[in-house]
Formats: sequence, structure tokens, C-alpha cells
Amino acid sequence: MASLLAPSSDESGVPILLLKTKSTPNDAYEELFATRRDGLTFEPTFVPVLQHQFEREGMTQVRSILQDRKISSHPASAYGGLIFTSQRAVEAFAKLVEDGKGNEHWPHLQDIPVYSVGPATTRALKAIPQTPPLQIFGEHTGNGDALAQYILEHYGEWYKDGQVKPPLLFLVGEQRRDIIPKTLMDAHLPDDKRIEVTEVVVYGTGVMESFAQDFKTVLQSMADRQTRWVVVFSPTGCDSMLKGLDMLDEQTGKVKSPATRKRTTYIATIGPTTRDYLKKTFNYEPDVCSEKPSPEGVWDGITNFIRASL
Repeated sequence: MASLLAPSSDESGVPILLLKTKSTPNDAYEELFATRRDGLTFEPTFVPVLQHQFEREGMTQVRSILQDRKISSHPASAYGGLIFTSQRAVEAFAKLVEDGKGNEHWPHLQDIPVYSVGPATTRALKAIPQTPPLQIFGEHTGNGDALAQYILEHYGEWYKDGQVKPPLLFLVGEQRRDIIPKTLMDAHLPDDKRIEVTEVVVYGTGVMESFAQDFKTVLQSMADRQTRWVVVFSPTGCDSMLKGLDMLDEQTGKVKSPATRKRTTYIATIGPTTRDYLKKTFNYEPDVCSEKPSPEGVWDGITNFIRASL
């Protein structure tokens, strides 16, 4: 297994298929896995599963909020800060900022807190040109629950000494967890701790119709490679992925017995939700489940697996 998973320095890297849309302007997964580290070399390839499109109504709503200068640190403002938990929401916001260039009424948002769930989202926010730059907080949190707890403390300090806390504006996709608004607006919180949150849907998500064929094409292009990794970021597309890998039993709908298939592919999931979906739906236990939903978390999971297999 060592020769399959950890090629020597004179061999090409191990292919790693990232079942996601490549983030712009930079993708942290590509930056991490395209760099030789700890004696390991990978060749990252993106195979998008989901397609995203901006939601016109939500984009129009946020554009109006920005144009009317309704986001500021003034207690009378409609909103006192922003929340981002996905790079797609950041891309929507970046488009609005770009579209507003040259508008003399376009606001500068440097005097408000901008909350970001992790390093990848933070990196995307920092790439949006603002002078001086946005004040971004929460990069260390890593998930919505931890970010919500952080916001409760940080935003409370931002508006302390009896100041009224304006609501936070949360740019989201059609499909999202509600942990942040539920936590911040929990009726059990004291009035001075509770924070109002307004969610605005700025992008939608659908299944990429071409995913099954795209995945098959990529696999065919590396048919001569001894091994490969596949990183799965959501339950969407798992069925097509397993079919493309010839791992599904057509009669049972479950994954074939390991004894009946050649072992060339190793699968990692971004977290427990996707892992549990694979186990429940297809009776398949992925090789790696990332402890943290981040490029570093996936890297650690895969490289730890490799070292344990040596």
C-alpha cells in the first residue's frame, strides 16, 4: 500500500479529485494539495457537482441596502455587521461591490464587523478590494456553531455600554443550516445578549447535470494510474460518484463487497454529514472523515491515513 499511496520523489503525484467548484480568485484546496509537503505529492483536479447562480431578488435587496447606506456602526442603522459562511455568498457580495464601483453613494464598510466562518471564506473576503480593508472576524471558528458563539461575545463588545445592537445581515444560499440565527436570536437569551439576524438568499444551488459524465471522463483520463483519492463535499452526487467508480451493486443499491472490486480508489469526506449519508444510504464507510471542514482538515485526514498505512 505504501507504494500506491506515497509515491517517491521521482514519481508523479497521486491524483486527488475534489468534487467541488473551484473557488475564485484562489482555491485553498488547490494551493495546499498542489504543493509538495511532508514528502507527499498530489495532483488536484476539480469536478464540480453543484452549480450556483445568483438569486436576483436577494441580490437586488442587498444592492439597495448598500446603496442606501443601511449598514454602518451608527446605532440607528438597519444593520451593524455582516455574516458570511460560504464562499458563494462572498462571490455574490464581491459582484455587488464590483458593480457599485464609481457610485458616489456606494458605502465603505470598514467601520463594521464582518464575520467569517473559516480561513477559506476569510481569504475570499480579503480578496475584495476595499481601502482600508474590511474588518473580518471569526476566521478561527471553523463552523457555524462556533461562529455563532463567537459573535454573541464579540458583537456584544462592539456595541457595549448600553448601545442598541443593530441587526446583522447574513448573506446565504437557498440550502443552509439555521444554527447561526437560531443561536443569536434564542428566546432564552437575555435581551441585552440577543442579536437579531436578517437572512437574505443571494445564491441558489442545483445539481450539475453534466457531473456524471464529467466524473467519468476524468476517471478515464487517469485509468493508468495505480491509485487516486476522491474528496466528497456533500451528499449531492454521491450516487453518481459511486456508479462512476463501479462500486455500486445495481441490485441492492449498496456498495459492492470489497472482495469483489479492485482497490484503487480512496474516499475522504469533508465531515460527518456526508460520511453518515454514505454509510446510511450505500452501506459505505469512507476511508477518511475530516475532523475539520477545511483544506487543512482534509490534508491531515488523508496524510494521517497514508502514514498509518505505511
